[in-house]
Amino acid sequence: MKKIAVGILAHVDSGKTTLSEALMYSSGSITRLGRVDHRDSFLDTFSLERDRGITIFSKQAVMKYNNTEFTLLDTPGHVDFSAEAERTLQVLDYAILVISGTDGVQSHTCTLWKLLKKYGVPCFIFVNKMDLDGADKLSVMAQLRTGLDENCVDFTYPNSDGFRESVAVCDEKILEKYYETDAVEKTDITGAIKERKIFPCMFGSALKLDGVKAFLNMLDEYTVMPSYGDEFGAKVYKIAEDNQGNRLTFMKITGGSLKVREILQSEKNTNAEKVNRIRIYSGEKFTAVEEAVAGTVCAVTGITFTSSGDGLGVEKNSGVPVLEPVLTYKVELEDGTDAHTALTKLKTLENEDPQLNVVWNSRLGEIHIRLMGEIQLEVLRCIIKERFGMNVSFSTGSIIYKETIENTVEGVGHFEPLRHYAEVHLLLKPAKRGSGITINSRCKEDLLDRNWQRLILTHLCEKTHLGVLTG
Repeated sequence: MKKIAVGILAHVDSGKTTLSEALMYSSGSITRLGRVDHRDSFLDTFSLERDRGITIFSKQAVMKYNNTEFTLLDTPGHVDFSAEAERTLQVLDYAILVISGTDGVQSHTCTLWKLLKKYGVPCFIFVNKMDLDGADKLSVMAQLRTGLDENCVDFTYPNSDGFRESVAVCDEKILEKYYETDAVEKTDITGAIKERKIFPCMFGSALKLDGVKAFLNMLDEYTVMPSYGDEFGAKVYKIAEDNQGNRLTFMKITGGSLKVREILQSEKNTNAEKVNRIRIYSGEKFTAVEEAVAGTVCAVTGITFTSSGDGLGVEKNSGVPVLEPVLTYKVELEDGTDAHTALTKLKTLENEDPQLNVVWNSRLGEIHIRLMGEIQLEVLRCIIKERFGMNVSFSTGSIIYKETIENTVEGVGHFEPLRHYAEVHLLLKPAKRGSGITINSRCKEDLLDRNWQRLILTHLCEKTHLGVLTG
């Protein structure tokens, strides 16, 4: 069986979870269709998700169809939880972008499209809610071609002349063959989709199962499993806790295989931590396995050193995420709550969502936290209450400003503690936007011993570098 990791993304209320449900039902993975508004959907298992009718955490489900085993990753659609969606993109072979037939291409749809382009994820498009008044196929198709990419192609009638022409103009190699033979090979289409030269589109209604089976057939027919190396590699995309409080590291195996009791290969694994269990989740339930082969999306227990975005084995770490929080809030604790105990507990949540960026401001004696918006704030308050039994409130949010430097500047640090003397010169240079901070030394070791250089570099790496104008 070919293994395909496919994620479902959408602007909020486009029917993304409903489509996930419909795909699982059509593949025979579930026997009863749940609904978001009935609070019984297969993937939205968290109580807050069911109460609010929105997806907050990415979930996975395994479904088999013909000769393909799909790992379906349902991601949040609300902009407040878009960082969770971005983390999931790192492990996808393909993505399904759900568009509302009545609303068309919306603002967050464009953000998701840019993310898919950045991470190089091939994409299938399902235009949902075509059963509603106001849904116009021609209008939506025009929006897709102008708002997303001109190579969005309607795959409703794959045997028609119009379809072959539309596909051929997307890729020069296919066009040459089409001129010679008047035909288009399926392998060429599959390759062009993989290379993001063609974006197949289909229309239907997930709630009424209209067009879902045809869409599933298209996914089965036009996806190809990536080739994986023999050396072990894995990409971590999510950290969570199970009901017993066990730390779960969710990852996709991108090379070789991973076995139970194996030591995970990573520079950060200084204590030689071993994998206790390997779980393959489908909704709330999981299957424990002894080995996970390349292409498998799984969760492992027994590991404490990992963070979202870590590369294990031969896999490299992820770069700086595109989506970052724009607001910072002060955490206000109830009387009698110890601030340092609260900080430790909140740091657990930061491990699961690194962009929360929980910080202790020693100057003000306050805990600060970074978020995307009001809904995330409300959800976080409920999670803190449910997980840790703490009642917290938040101050009015303030906007996070980011500062950078425009020109090269030299700074000098002068220290004279107790008969010692030191002077450190730092050269700061602007780098490419979005590349982060790189710290290194150009000082020769015969001028300054390596130990002293390492000490300076270590302190620079540990420090939170604040901007000089707004902090």
